[in-house]
Amino acid sequence: MQLPPQRFVQPLSDGAVDVSTVLMTAADAIPTLPGFDSTLALLAEGYTFASRRCRRLGADAFHTRLGGRPVTFMLGTDASHFFWSGGRFDRHWAIPPTATHLLQDAGSSQTLEGAEHRHRKRMFLELLEPPERGRMQSIFRTEWDTAVDRWCSAESIVLLDELQRVLTRTALRWAGFELVAADPALRAFQFGTLVENAGRFGPRNWAAQLVRRSAERWGNEVIRGVRNGEIAVDETSAIARVATHTDLEGRMLPIDVATVELLNILRPVVAIARFIVFAALCLHAVPRWRATFADGDESDLTNFVNEVRRHAPFFPLMGVRARRAVDWRGNAFSRGDWVLLDLYGTNHDPRLWPEPNRFRPERFRDWQGDPYSLIPQGGGHYLEDHRCAGEPVTIELMRTAVRALTRRIGYEVPPQDLRVSLRHFPAGPASGLRISHISAGRGDWSQEPD
Repeated sequence: MQLPPQRFVQPLSDGAVDVSTVLMTAADAIPTLPGFDSTLALLAEGYTFASRRCRRLGADAFHTRLGGRPVTFMLGTDASHFFWSGGRFDRHWAIPPTATHLLQDAGSSQTLEGAEHRHRKRMFLELLEPPERGRMQSIFRTEWDTAVDRWCSAESIVLLDELQRVLTRTALRWAGFELVAADPALRAFQFGTLVENAGRFGPRNWAAQLVRRSAERWGNEVIRGVRNGEIAVDETSAIARVATHTDLEGRMLPIDVATVELLNILRPVVAIARFIVFAALCLHAVPRWRATFADGDESDLTNFVNEVRRHAPFFPLMGVRARRAVDWRGNAFSRGDWVLLDLYGTNHDPRLWPEPNRFRPERFRDWQGDPYSLIPQGGGHYLEDHRCAGEPVTIELMRTAVRALTRRIGYEVPPQDLRVSLRHFPAGPASGLRISHISAGRGDWSQEPD
């Protein structure tokens, strides 16, 4: 199915696509778009804005303005390597503050560079080493089975909403929280609201800012309580590690910064619900994969998960500013220049991914793991660059969820609006994917760690 240039698409087809019209060539000189500003065009076209213009211009980058400010859009593996590696850029004032506050906020690891960034990032990587990922998977399995008992008695459920609740409980338990005290229902609402509205402007974003402040007040209380001994937690838990983490000078992080990082451990786990919904949508759109996994054939399970991550519209862009004068293909960037990398466009670049609009997990059978081509959660290397430390957790929880969707429950997908708007950041099926007639399956959690 060829994706039409319309507001709504359903980019989950198994059919072949003619991509002859989207092949791009590298150009040395970066062209400038006509017109003064591209803000309205970006909002109108969403995820496809940059790749459409690169296609028309026959280039991997172009200059324009957003909100009156000069900016350069880039896509492709060469641009990705330039963007992520070499410490050329930082992230200060590189994305709208309304989005920054909801997703990262001041002082987070993503806003740091150099030795300070590596020191903070190492904490996240250590928290998410394989034994901890296995423990999170185990908690997720338990929470999934508990939720299924409730789902079976319901006429139908909205999968996105339910997954956010399951993943919130999973994240809280894994981090070391007592669920009653942590109020998982409230946290699920808060974390889901932050992700849902990060790309919005106006009243809905303003309301989400208030939700963020409420979550921060809770986080501040937790950090203070751990530090003064009022909240007892295991010293090896994620809560304790974040609350007592010290900077390069040996000083504990300010309360507000520690709170930001606590939320940055919990909220991204909940955001995985969106990837899992897209995985369920793919299982529905291409039923042969559901049958394959239901039969216990997992030879392409990781390939399926990676294809969902490549194919699905997650976060569209990443922004940076040049730390110093740098050069790309003979084009000079000055200190402070603003650059936006098109994550979605790179994940759909036909030079990297032949027939990019075709859902085809088999493409990953021979993939060599290039860290600059598959970039739904950032590119480059985990410690040195800004690739998301939680990416391995995302992959493992998605694998677990696909097993659950194909072996642990039976369900139907009733008629509903499954269209995906590429104008909304982050995207998702309009209905949130409603499923009905849910029954507990007999399949096991085979090949899952204990």
